[in-house]
Amino acid sequence: MSIKVILADDHQIMREGLRSVLEKEKDMEVVAEAKNGREAVELSQELSPDVIVMDITMPDLNGMEATRQIVAQAPEVKVLALSMHSDRRFAAGMLSVGALGYLLKDCASEELIQAIRTVTSGQSYLSPGITNTMIDDYAQRVSDSDGSAFSVLTNREREVLQLLAEGRTTKQIAEQLYVSVKTVETHRQHLMEKLDVRSVAELTKYAVREGLTSLEP
Repeated sequence: MSIKVILADDHQIMREGLRSVLEKEKDMEVVAEAKNGREAVELSQELSPDVIVMDITMPDLNGMEATRQIVAQAPEVKVLALSMHSDRRFAAGMLSVGALGYLLKDCASEELIQAIRTVTSGQSYLSPGITNTMIDDYAQRVSDSDGSAFSVLTNREREVLQLLAEGRTTKQIAEQLYVSVKTVETHRQHLMEKLDVRSVAELTKYAVREGLTSLEP
């Protein structure tokens, strides 16, 4: 029985490269591709994959939020983060929301295959570029006072923050999240109060710094 994989990355050339690698394996099948986190969530619900190879910085909904939603809805789906970020903040963030593995994009194809098989079996996998010591050290220091987006903001506030940072209007955000314009305005006000900022530009800088968006075209 083959391992069903969904590839989630906003760069088509990256997805094509990953598909090419995985399709050479007799026990793996790429069942779908997602160009952002929201598509990854929807495809996970629709296709019930074994593994989702998840980028972190994607438009519309980033990989951390997507992972949190996917794991909450279907704990049996294994998420393997594949990122360019070697900063322990990103690794700890992905693990804290339910990812079972973290791999750097400069890894060899053999390591990717090994990582997918490892998380499929229910075991965790960390890239050699990110040590267990670094992850444990950071995870122990995560608290409500550390200022990270995942400790300070609610799930919905993080979604609104990402969409604001990506240039969506209040009306567009309301339509996308199926809430009222007033609700979005309230979230924006709470964001500014919590983060002690006075403009959307400052909110955008915070979102980029915390890895919620990369603002890449």
